Amino acid sequence: MTEWSTPHLKVILIGNSGVGKSSFMSRFVHHRFTNLYRATIGVDFLTKEITIDKRSVILQIWDTAGTERFHSLGTTLYRGAHCCLLVFDVTSSVSFDALDVWKKEFLVQACPSDPSAFPFIVLGNKIDLDYREVSPSKAQQWCSEIGAEYFECSAKEDIGVDTTFHSVARAALQYLIRHHVENGEDIQITQKQQEKKPNKKCYC
Repeated sequence: MTEWSTPHLKVILIGNSGVGKSSFMSRFVHHRFTNLYRATIGVDFLTKEITIDKRSVILQIWDTAGTERFHSLGTTLYRGAHCCLLVFDVTSSVSFDALDVWKKEFLVQACPSDPSAFPFIVLGNKIDLDYREVSPSKAQQWCSEIGAEYFECSAKEDIGVDTTFHSVARAALQYLIRHHVENGEDIQITQKQQEKKPNKKCYC
């Protein structure tokens, strides 16, 4: 039997450059946002421990550069992922149209054992802006076609960020458990044991 006290879940954020992947990740982990845009060079990596369905899990969140010259990093980076977050900017139809290519590239390079069962979650960012090129219904229709959950958020205004990441964590955990069960492993996720505090009472 395999026991995990705190499972580590690898989550990949992919999408075009400038859609707000880094801001989204930073808002969730550090609870802050900056208007100063800095393109990700290669990859960024952050971790955060959260509780999902009364289970503690550690999210390992990888933010990838959305430019062609860093696509070669994909094979090494994507392998072993438990969930993929496809991110686009609701004010940019180009970034939304690119998601299909990003998804296909991920599956080729990550090479999951069952591509049809791998969990994808789609995120429309920047809903705080006054205009948009991608309607919720259009995005939802595509997500229904590929079997992905759809969320909208604003990293700037902290709208929908935690909800999205908790759904990502839940999907990743279910995938991890299912993957081990399919490989014939009996697994059990145990809760952390609280450390016993020393008795400060003096018997002098």
